[in-house]
Amino acid sequence: MKILDWYILKRYLVTFLFTLLILIPIAVAIDIAEKIDKFLREENLTLFEVVNDYYKNFIIYYANTFMPLALFIAVILFTSKLANNTEVVAINSSQISFTRFLYPYFIGATIVCVLALSMNHFFVPSSSKTRKAFEREYLKKKKYADKSIREFSLQLNDSTYMFLQTFNLKSNSGNYFSTEVYDGIQLKYQLTADNIRWNEKDSTFKLSTWKKRKIFKDRDSIFSGNSLDTTFAFTPKDFNYKNIMAQEMNSPELIEFIEISKKRGVKNLNVYLVELYKRTSLPIACYILTLIAVVLAHKKRRGGVGLNLALGISVMFIYVFFLKVAEVLGGVAGANALLNVWTPNIVFGGYAIYLYINARK
Repeated sequence: MKILDWYILKRYLVTFLFTLLILIPIAVAIDIAEKIDKFLREENLTLFEVVNDYYKNFIIYYANTFMPLALFIAVILFTSKLANNTEVVAINSSQISFTRFLYPYFIGATIVCVLALSMNHFFVPSSSKTRKAFEREYLKKKKYADKSIREFSLQLNDSTYMFLQTFNLKSNSGNYFSTEVYDGIQLKYQLTADNIRWNEKDSTFKLSTWKKRKIFKDRDSIFSGNSLDTTFAFTPKDFNYKNIMAQEMNSPELIEFIEISKKRGVKNLNVYLVELYKRTSLPIACYILTLIAVVLAHKKRRGGVGLNLALGISVMFIYVFFLKVAEVLGGVAGANALLNVWTPNIVFGGYAIYLYINARK
């Protein structure tokens, strides 16, 4: 049985890698055709930068994205070939149960799942940071240059709050800044400034035309000045609550960011929670998709590999559709992000178990 297990496992992994290597060049070719004009208009942009900073990380991102699709297609392809060559019939004739037949498939699914988990939680976010920086620099400069926030407030801890009227994320400067400390509902300390600028090199803020006020029981103490360099428990990245930021943080950083944001009173963090949860749910789907693919393809059909592939791709696109809908619904304020992200796996997991029970009979 070990020979058969190794034979199926080898076919599983080889076909998976082959399918992935077919899909990636297609994605790269489409992206090059789309962005070639933007690359050529940048006089200082070199071929090495395009390949090393953008397309190397582009391939890492899309290889990870295409893993479930490549896995599903690969299992259908080589299992259909086993069925057409009557190899599955020979295995059944040897009194090997369908459950035992699945054993090498699930070993392969485990290998791919572990690889996908490590990539999703650690490698892809780090890669995305470099790719997104390249996009902001050369592909989306105008859009990024206009990025600014207005009327922004942030709770730093149980008693401290900060306010900004405007802040430009490109120049790292803003106007009409204020931070306040309360004892219950009583104001105890206030620091205001007409202008604020972030110094990334020193990780400090420079305040211009500032005023500091300390409130006591019987008097107030007020100080003022033209310029003040100081630090706060926040940085400009805390002003930009966007999904793109979640994609650039590895999972420990993302978990820490979510916890800090909860303490600061940020109301809707579902976009970040969806990103965190799907990093685990997608790799786990390898088991579900493998089981569905084997059940659909293990019987010899009159239509051959083409019919099995058509059925499989239809199921796969339905799964992807439900996955995208679940992500959108999970990001809505008040929604249960964990339940929404895992709903496609729960539904298709039930479908996989139903197919398995019928196939085992």
